[in-house]
Amino acid sequence: MVTVFFVVATICYCVGAVGYLIYLFRDWEPIHRAALGALIGGALAQTVAIISQSYHVGHLAVANSHEALAFFAWILVITYLFVQLCINLRILGSFVSPLAVVFMLTASLLPAKTIPTTTVFQSIWMVLHVVTLFLANALFALAFSAGIMYLLQERHIKRKNFSFLYPRLPSLERLDSINYFCLITGFPLMTIGLVAGFAYAGTVWRSPWNWDPKEIFALITWFIYAILLHERLAVGWRGRRAAWLAIFGFSAILITFLGVNLFFEGHHTVFVR
Repeated sequence: MVTVFFVVATICYCVGAVGYLIYLFRDWEPIHRAALGALIGGALAQTVAIISQSYHVGHLAVANSHEALAFFAWILVITYLFVQLCINLRILGSFVSPLAVVFMLTASLLPAKTIPTTTVFQSIWMVLHVVTLFLANALFALAFSAGIMYLLQERHIKRKNFSFLYPRLPSLERLDSINYFCLITGFPLMTIGLVAGFAYAGTVWRSPWNWDPKEIFALITWFIYAILLHERLAVGWRGRRAAWLAIFGFSAILITFLGVNLFFEGHHTVFVR
C-alpha cells in the first residue's frame, strides 16, 4: 500500500512539474490550476505513504536514502504550497516542482530497505533534528530557485532582451525579498537542527561531535549561510551576490545530503544507505 501511494505521489509531481513548465511559457489559468492540483494531490498521497511507513517501522521514515530523498521531496512541495499561499508567486512552482520530481525519481531508483525498529530512531532529538533540517533545506531550495530566476531576469534587463520570459518572471526586488525571507527563516531552523543533532549524538554516541563526514560538511554549509546572513544584515549584500551565494549554499546542501552518503563512511551513512 505504501508503494502505491508513493507511485501516485511521483506521478502527480511529474504531472505538476510538466504543468508548471508549460505555465512558465504560457499564462493559462487552467494549466496553473491543474499543476497546483497535481502537486496538492501528490503531497496528500505522499503524506499517507509517510505516515503508513512510519507506523510500520515504528519511527519517522527517513532511515535510508530512499526514504530521506522522498521525505525531502514531500517537505519541499509542502513548503512551496505554503509559501505560494502566503505570497502568491505562481511562477516559482516552475522551478521548484522539477526539483521535487528529481528527488522522487532518484528515491525510486534506490533500494527501500527497512531499518529495524530501535530506540535510536525514536528519540525526540532525532525527530527535531530531521524535521528542522529538512524544512531549512526546503526553504533554501526556494531561495536557490529565486536566485536562478533573479540571474535570468537580471540578464534580460542588462541585455535589453525582453523576450517571452521577461514578463513572466517577477521583479528583481521581489525575487531578492523572497531570497531574504527564505534565508532569515531557514537559517534559524538549520541552527536548531544542528543543535538537536549534537544533542542526539551525545545521547547515542556519548559525544556531541564525532568528526563524522556529514557533521563536518553540515557545519561548513551552516557557515556558508551564516556568512550570507551576516553580509546581508551587516554589509547590505543584495541582488546578484545574494543570488549566487544562495545557489552556492544549496549546492553545498546537495553535497552534504547526497555526496557524503555515497562517498564517505560515518555514523550517518550506516543508516541511510
